[in-house]
Amino acid sequence: MTLPRTNTFSGLSLILDRLAERRDELDWVAEQAADVDARYILLDSLGETYLLPGRDALRWLSAEERKLLADTPASFLGHAQDRPHFLLTVDDADLALELETQLGAIRLSLREAGLLLPADEAGLFAYAKGLAHWQRETRFCAYCGSPLQLVSSGHRAQCTNTVCGRMHFPRTDAAIIVIVEHEGACLLGRQAGWPPGRYSTLAGFIEPGESLEDAVRREVAEESGVIVGEVHYHSSQPWPMPASLMVGFTAKAIDPTIRLRDRELEDARWFTPEQIVDGLRHGSFGVPSKLSVSYQLLASWLRLRANLELDALIP
Repeated sequence: MTLPRTNTFSGLSLILDRLAERRDELDWVAEQAADVDARYILLDSLGETYLLPGRDALRWLSAEERKLLADTPASFLGHAQDRPHFLLTVDDADLALELETQLGAIRLSLREAGLLLPADEAGLFAYAKGLAHWQRETRFCAYCGSPLQLVSSGHRAQCTNTVCGRMHFPRTDAAIIVIVEHEGACLLGRQAGWPPGRYSTLAGFIEPGESLEDAVRREVAEESGVIVGEVHYHSSQPWPMPASLMVGFTAKAIDPTIRLRDRELEDARWFTPEQIVDGLRHGSFGVPSKLSVSYQLLASWLRLRANLELDALIP
């Protein structure tokens, strides 16, 4: 099955069975790893992976090639296309470089590869990168400081202190991202370090004890001064850069007055579809990366409000 290209990295459940209930069955996992059809995605210490040059495809390691890293534990990702999939990480920079030559591959980051790869491979890369980041960052127990040991095929980490024995699980930082509208215009902002003319939807992290809808209202007010009323869910996107989940919303302003408060944004403006079209035509307006749910929020809004396709508008 080929995944639809909606939000990048999304839709993985259509082709992947994570088989989470079997991660603790060591003999079964070992059988999967020895399967001749097993394949392994390899990530270096920066979270970059290996691609086939000029092919826009992952350079998977076969079960036989897995012997190149025989001493490296593998994390079970699940079954896709009736094949077991695993993650391998290589922290040694010299070895990572050597493997490029051995595998006839190049290394790219998730940002670089996200739109080059087929949707299923982009999603698997994102999954592997998020898991590898958590493994690399979660080395010691947050309760007693003792070293942790990866268990459950790499999806849990257990404290080695028998008195403590706490279990640690992968964490995801939830963030909202929203396109706000008012009287036929949408609210977009820009940060100072962005390329000239680029604007994007507003976003921010969820705070403790806060609903997603309340986070939308707070973040929009904090960043732009605009007061939001109605909030509706749009879609979500895994964003393991390094460990986020972007939850997309649409919202309506009840007070559209822009008052930049904390200077997180260099500028914020209301844009009509006509202004966006003119800005794209003259090069004075830049859209967010197609990799992001922000792009999809803007594209969806333009389609709904003006029957315009953002892809067709970009030169």
